[in-house]
Amino acid sequence: MSMEQIIATVRGFDGAFVVAPEPGDDVPEIAWGDAFFYYAPDGRMPQHVQPYGTIVTKDYPDETGSDLDRPGRWRVNIHVDRATFLELTGEEPRSLTQPRDFATADVVNPHPVYGALGWIAVVNPAEKTTDTVVQLLRAAHDAARARVDRRRAT
Repeated sequence: MSMEQIIATVRGFDGAFVVAPEPGDDVPEIAWGDAFFYYAPDGRMPQHVQPYGTIVTKDYPDETGSDLDRPGRWRVNIHVDRATFLELTGEEPRSLTQPRDFATADVVNPHPVYGALGWIAVVNPAEKTTDTVVQLLRAAHDAARARVDRRRAT
C-alpha cells in the first residue's frame, strides 16, 4: 500500500482530519511531505491533542534508526493500546529490551523513539503489514473519537 493510499484511507474515516504539510505551508520545513492524523469531526485542527498516527518521509534529528533518508522510504507510526502493543511486539511498552532493526521494511516494530509511550512503527508497509496497519489506524481513530466523546460528556 502506498503512502497516498494510506492517507486516502484515513481521510475516509468519519471525522478524520489529515494534516499533510507541503512547501510554503505555515509549518516548519521539516514536516513538509509528512502526514498527521487526528479525529476532528468539526473539520478544524485540534488544539492540545497529539495525532493518533503519522507518516514520516525522512529521518528527524532524533530519529535516524529507520534510515528514511534513502529514496522511496517512509514510515507509518500509530499509537496503540498496551495490549495491542504487547501482542504486536512481544514486549510491554515501558519495558523494551529486545534489540530491533528499525530499518527493516514491512515489519511491525516499536517506534524507535516513542515505543515506550505505546507507539508502533512500520517502514514501507507491504504485503505482510498493510492489513494490520489499516486495522491499527482504524482502532487508533476510534480511540481518539472515544476520547473526544468522553471530554464532551464531562
